[in-house]
Amino acid sequence: MLSKSKIYFFSCSLLLFSSVLPAETSVHDQYLNIGTQTINLRQAISKTFAHNPALKSFSYELKAQQGRVLQARMSASPEFNLVIEDVSGSGNYKSTDSAQITMNIGWVLEGEIRQRFIDEAQAEALSLSTETTIKRLDVAAETARLYLICLAKQANLINADKTVALASRTVIAVDKRVNSGKTPDAELARARAELARKRLDRENITYQLSSAIRLLAAQWGEVKPRFNKVEGDIFNTPPSLTFETLKQRLQQSPDFLRLLSDKRLKQAQLKLAQSKSKPEWKLNLGVRHYEQTNDQALVAGISFPFGERSRNTGRIRTAQENLSQTQALQDELNVRLETTLFVLTEKLQHSLHRVETYRKEIIPRLETALTQTRRAYDLGRYSYLEWRSVQAELLNARTSLIEDSIAAHLKVIEIERLTGVSMTQPAGKKL
Repeated sequence: MLSKSKIYFFSCSLLLFSSVLPAETSVHDQYLNIGTQTINLRQAISKTFAHNPALKSFSYELKAQQGRVLQARMSASPEFNLVIEDVSGSGNYKSTDSAQITMNIGWVLEGEIRQRFIDEAQAEALSLSTETTIKRLDVAAETARLYLICLAKQANLINADKTVALASRTVIAVDKRVNSGKTPDAELARARAELARKRLDRENITYQLSSAIRLLAAQWGEVKPRFNKVEGDIFNTPPSLTFETLKQRLQQSPDFLRLLSDKRLKQAQLKLAQSKSKPEWKLNLGVRHYEQTNDQALVAGISFPFGERSRNTGRIRTAQENLSQTQALQDELNVRLETTLFVLTEKLQHSLHRVETYRKEIIPRLETALTQTRRAYDLGRYSYLEWRSVQAELLNARTSLIEDSIAAHLKVIEIERLTGVSMTQPAGKKL
């Protein structure tokens, strides 16, 4: 089972980015009025583990199960019996002179059944503990996902800042050509309208970033975020691992942990049902007092059910079938996890390839094209429409780079959640 510290390491490894590019940070900070109000992923995960509302109910349920384990350890209490015979009758038995008073204590001979009760309670506690661990992983992965969205919105805002700056420079350039009589006034009107649209787009992204930060803070129950920026670089792409490498890690999947815990519980329930099928013997030991002679005598006895050897056949059959079901579930889980992992790996490879292509081929070439088109526009060779077209292509390429970077990181989160192992760890090293 994954320990708390190992879960913490796994969660933090979901997104370990370097800081945002320095050249872009200053522009971004101006619009968010950022001082020291920042948070990193490690802090976000720590706050989530400490204060997430959904995790609190699991901790109480685990404590309740510990109480059930304690109860299972307690043996059945002995029974005290007091029997008075031969009184309030007729003749010699009219009074209490002929009374017989018997006092005895009875014990149930539990044998191995008490240990089976303990085993079942402990198996239930282990199953619940595993479920709690998986819940913590789910919550940590969700925090990482929301953290990633905040990084993406910050990158979008930086991109929007660049776009607004470019649109502003375009207005100045077009205005010069209009004043020199080389361009009609209509082009200046279109450039100014485009600048206004880009400012609205930037404003929209600012609102989206504010909402993303609010959703992230809600992970640890904070309704008024105390930060307005997250640290990291959305373009710091994750490592690329082959499907075969990741496939070897599936046995460490949290889903397998859950299945193994459930199998242990089913085994304990079967043993308990088998123990209950054995006759329950009861031993009695006591003293009898004879009032008439004022004598005492020891009395002892034993009782046990007779008839059919076991009246628990149905429960045993049920427990056996439940245990067999876990094997069928394991076979189904193997197919489902391997298929899911293959699909995620393929998608991750595709996203990484797209990111690499945009960064090294598409965007640099469009930036060169934009510079050359601007010069051609100043010289009167290209129209405003042609210049505007190249600007739009560059903007779309930058937006696609952000989206593909997000997609790659999201796939990493899903793969790490599926395997229970960080992709940045050496293979074979458990969390």
